[in-house]
Amino acid sequence: MSKKIIAIASAGGHWIQLLRIAPAFENNEVVFVSTEPSFASSVKNFDYYLIPDASRWDKIGLLKSFYSVFKMILKLKPEIIITTGAAPGLMAIIVGRIIGCKTIWIDSIANVDKISMSGKIALRFANIVYTQWPELVKGKIVYHGNVIS
Repeated sequence: MSKKIIAIASAGGHWIQLLRIAPAFENNEVVFVSTEPSFASSVKNFDYYLIPDASRWDKIGLLKSFYSVFKMILKLKPEIIITTGAAPGLMAIIVGRIIGCKTIWIDSIANVDKISMSGKIALRFANIVYTQWPELVKGKIVYHGNVIS
Protein backbone atom coordinates (compact mmCIF):
# COMPACT_ATOMS: atom_id res chain seq x y z
CA MET A 1 0.00 0.00 0.00
CA SER A 2 1.36 3.40 -1.00
CA LYS A 3 2.51 5.75 1.77
CA LYS A 4 2.82 9.53 1.72
CA ILE A 5 6.47 10.33 2.46
CA ILE A 6 8.31 13.59 3.01
CA ALA A 7 12.02 13.15 2.22
CA ILE A 8 13.88 16.20 3.53
CA ALA A 9 17.52 17.26 3.72
CA SER A 10 19.61 20.38 3.64
CA ALA A 11 22.04 21.06 0.80
CA GLY A 12 25.34 19.32 0.18
CA GLY A 13 26.11 15.83 1.39
CA HIS A 14 22.80 15.53 3.21
CA TRP A 15 20.91 15.98 -0.08
CA ILE A 16 23.22 13.58 -1.95
CA GLN A 17 22.67 10.89 0.67
CA LEU A 18 18.90 11.42 0.54
CA LEU A 19 18.93 10.95 -3.24
CA ARG A 20 20.94 7.74 -2.81
CA ILE A 21 18.12 6.18 -0.80
CA ALA A 22 15.34 7.49 -3.07
CA PRO A 23 14.90 4.09 -4.82
CA ALA A 24 13.61 2.77 -1.48
CA PHE A 25 10.63 5.13 -1.83
CA GLU A 26 9.43 3.49 -5.07
CA ASN A 27 5.64 3.00 -5.32
CA ASN A 28 5.00 5.66 -2.68
CA GLU A 29 3.83 9.25 -2.92
CA VAL A 30 7.04 11.16 -2.19
CA VAL A 31 7.57 14.87 -1.69
CA PHE A 32 11.17 16.06 -1.64
CA VAL A 33 12.10 19.08 0.45
CA SER A 34 15.34 21.04 0.65
CA THR A 35 16.95 24.45 0.89
CA GLU A 36 18.24 24.88 -2.65
CA PRO A 37 15.95 25.90 -5.56
CA SER A 38 18.04 24.07 -8.17
CA PHE A 39 17.49 20.70 -6.46
CA ALA A 40 13.99 20.52 -7.94
CA SER A 41 15.61 19.50 -11.23
CA SER A 42 17.15 16.41 -9.61
CA VAL A 43 13.72 15.12 -8.56
CA LYS A 44 11.71 16.10 -11.65
CA ASN A 45 9.07 13.39 -11.30
CA PHE A 46 8.22 14.39 -7.74
CA ASP A 47 6.76 17.37 -5.95
CA TYR A 48 9.48 19.58 -4.51
CA TYR A 49 9.19 22.13 -1.71
CA LEU A 50 11.78 24.79 -1.07
CA ILE A 51 12.31 25.85 2.52
CA PRO A 52 14.60 28.53 3.96
CA ASP A 53 17.98 27.32 5.16
CA ALA A 54 19.26 28.12 8.63
CA SER A 55 21.89 27.06 11.10
CA ARG A 56 22.23 27.15 14.86
CA TRP A 57 24.05 30.49 14.52
CA ASP A 58 21.08 32.12 12.78
CA LYS A 59 18.26 32.10 15.34
CA ILE A 60 15.86 34.22 13.23
CA GLY A 61 16.56 32.00 10.22
CA LEU A 62 15.84 28.92 12.35
CA LEU A 63 12.46 30.34 13.33
CA LYS A 64 11.60 31.13 9.70
CA SER A 65 12.70 27.69 8.59
CA PHE A 66 10.78 25.98 11.40
CA TYR A 67 7.62 27.90 10.52
CA SER A 68 7.98 26.90 6.86
CA VAL A 69 8.56 23.22 7.73
CA PHE A 70 5.69 23.21 10.23
CA LYS A 71 3.25 24.75 7.74
CA MET A 72 4.32 22.37 4.95
CA ILE A 73 3.94 19.25 7.12
CA LEU A 74 0.50 20.30 8.33
CA LYS A 75 -0.55 20.90 4.72
CA LEU A 76 0.84 17.63 3.31
CA LYS A 77 -0.06 15.34 6.22
CA PRO A 78 2.59 12.69 5.52
CA GLU A 79 2.61 9.23 7.05
CA ILE A 80 6.42 9.06 7.09
CA ILE A 81 9.15 11.69 7.34
CA ILE A 82 12.68 10.62 6.50
CA THR A 83 15.77 12.78 6.65
CA THR A 84 19.52 12.66 6.34
CA GLY A 85 19.83 15.99 8.19
CA ALA A 86 20.64 18.62 9.15
CA ALA A 87 18.59 21.46 10.74
CA PRO A 88 15.58 21.33 8.37
CA GLY A 89 15.41 17.56 8.71
CA LEU A 90 15.56 17.80 12.48
CA MET A 91 12.73 20.32 12.45
CA ALA A 92 10.66 17.99 10.28
CA ILE A 93 11.33 15.06 12.63
CA ILE A 94 10.16 17.10 15.62
CA VAL A 95 7.00 18.37 13.90
CA GLY A 96 6.29 14.94 12.44
CA ARG A 97 6.53 13.24 15.77
CA ILE A 98 4.21 15.79 17.36
CA ILE A 99 1.51 15.12 14.75
CA GLY A 100 1.96 11.33 14.81
CA CYS A 101 4.06 10.57 11.73
CA LYS A 102 6.59 7.77 11.59
CA THR A 103 9.95 9.56 11.67
CA ILE A 104 13.30 8.27 10.45
CA TRP A 105 16.69 9.96 10.93
CA ILE A 106 19.73 8.74 8.97
CA ASP A 107 22.88 10.28 10.42
CA SER A 108 25.46 11.47 7.91
CA ILE A 109 28.24 9.16 6.82
CA ALA A 110 30.63 12.02 7.69
CA ASN A 111 30.01 11.36 11.39
CA VAL A 112 32.59 8.64 11.86
CA ASP A 113 33.41 8.98 15.56
CA LYS A 114 30.08 10.02 17.04
CA ILE A 115 26.48 10.81 16.19
CA SER A 116 26.01 14.38 14.95
CA MET A 117 24.64 17.09 17.23
CA SER A 118 21.36 17.05 15.26
CA GLY A 119 21.37 13.26 15.43
CA LYS A 120 21.62 13.37 19.21
CA ILE A 121 18.56 15.63 19.33
CA ALA A 122 16.79 13.40 16.77
CA LEU A 123 17.25 10.47 19.17
CA ARG A 124 14.64 12.12 21.41
CA PHE A 125 12.07 12.50 18.62
CA ALA A 126 12.66 10.04 15.78
CA ASN A 127 11.04 6.62 15.80
CA ILE A 128 14.29 5.22 14.46
CA VAL A 129 17.81 6.60 14.10
CA TYR A 130 20.27 5.01 11.70
CA THR A 131 24.03 5.38 11.71
CA GLN A 132 26.24 4.53 8.76
CA TRP A 133 29.01 3.21 11.03
CA PRO A 134 28.57 -0.08 12.94
CA GLU A 135 30.81 1.21 15.75
CA LEU A 136 28.18 3.83 16.64
CA VAL A 137 25.34 1.40 17.31
CA LYS A 138 24.04 1.97 20.81
CA GLY A 139 20.60 2.03 22.39
CA LYS A 140 18.12 3.35 19.82
CA ILE A 141 20.81 3.77 17.11
CA VAL A 142 20.67 1.12 14.36
CA TYR A 143 23.13 0.19 11.59
CA HIS A 144 22.05 -1.38 8.26
CA GLY A 145 24.91 -0.30 5.99
CA ASN A 146 26.13 2.82 4.25
CA VAL A 147 24.18 5.09 1.95
CA ILE A 148 27.36 6.16 0.19
CA SER A 149 30.21 3.69 -0.04
